[in-house]
Amino acid sequence: MEMGGAEEELERRSKFLSSLIQKKKATEQHDRLNVRVRASDMPLALQSRAFKCARDNLDAMPGKLDSKRLALALKKEFDSLYGPAWHCIVGTSFGSYVTHSLGGFLYFSIDKVYILLFKTAVEPLDH
Repeated sequence: MEMGGAEEELERRSKFLSSLIQKKKATEQHDRLNVRVRASDMPLALQSRAFKCARDNLDAMPGKLDSKRLALALKKEFDSLYGPAWHCIVGTSFGSYVTHSLGGFLYFSIDKVYILLFKTAVEPLDH
């Protein structure tokens, strides 16, 4: 019985250290991409995908921000990879109040642009 407790404690510490390492890597990526997470309940892998997609699209835009284009790019990327229905709001100033699916909410800034990406459940229409 005592051995089981020690194994559980080792497992708990291992998971804790692993989560710290993952958070450190995520923070380093945020710094490199100039990202600040404002609020999220999204898994880190999906967050990273959103940051990369946003950064790549912003870097490809000459001069002025095309917020509609960036929002569409993120929505299409997430709809195709993670299924419908993703919604994206992009701008330098906006207010919002949304309902989202569990694990499908990310509000972040990159440079001076704010991005709200969230998923909602899609109900099939009955005909």
